[in-house]
Amino acid sequence: MPAASTTLRVLAASVITSLSVTGCQALDDAGVALGRADLVNDLASRMDRALEQTWAADYQLPGGRSASIAQTTDPLRSAYTWPDGKITVTQEAVTRCGNAGGRTSCEVSPPVLTAGRPSVIVYAEARKHGLVTPPAVIRLLTEAALDPEAVIDETDTTLAGHHATCVDVTRSGDRFTACVTTEGVLGSFTGTLDGKPAEATLSRYTDTVEAAAFNVPAGAGVVDRRPATS
Repeated sequence: MPAASTTLRVLAASVITSLSVTGCQALDDAGVALGRADLVNDLASRMDRALEQTWAADYQLPGGRSASIAQTTDPLRSAYTWPDGKITVTQEAVTRCGNAGGRTSCEVSPPVLTAGRPSVIVYAEARKHGLVTPPAVIRLLTEAALDPEAVIDETDTTLAGHHATCVDVTRSGDRFTACVTTEGVLGSFTGTLDGKPAEATLSRYTDTVEAAAFNVPAGAGVVDRRPATS
C-alpha cells in the first residue's frame, strides 16, 4: 500500500475509533466519519497511484497564466513547469530553472535518491512557489476528514474531456473545492494553500509524454554543478 494512502487510512481509523462509543449520536458521527474517510481514501489513492504512472497535464492559472506537469516511468523522471520557472528530476540530475528580468537560467545538480518517485522532489519545489500540488490537496482532504465540524459535499464533472470527482469542503470558516479525475490527476482546485489564494484547472491531459517536456527552456543559460566525470 502506498505511504500516502496508508497514512490516510490510519488517520481515518483513529477518528472512527474515537467516535465509536455508546449512544446513537456517537454512532451517527462514526458513520459520517466513515463516509468522509472513504471519500478521502478514494481520492488520495487515485492521486497516489498516478505518481507511479506516465502522463502529462496542462493547467490554467489565474491571470491567464499556465503550468504543466509531466512524468514517465521508463525512464523515471518528472517535471513541473510554471510561468517563472521549472524543475526537472531524472536519474541523472535535478535541474532548477528560473526567470528573472526576462532571462531564464538553469542550475543542474547531482541526482537525488527518490525511492522511485522523482515527483516527490518536484512537488515540494513547486509548492514553494505557491503552486497547487496533489500532496497539498491530499493534506487538506485529510484534515477535513478528521474535522467533525467539516462539511464535505461530493459532485461529478468533466474537465478537459475527463470525468472527475469533486469535493466542496467548508471547515472553520474556510472553503476549498478540489476535483480528481478517474486517472488520478488533479482536475482542479480553488482555495487557500499556505495562507495564500490558489487556483488551477486542468486544460489538457495525455498518457503519452514527449521527451522535450524534460528539456531546459529554449535559450536558457545553464550552469552544471555536477562533479566532472573522467
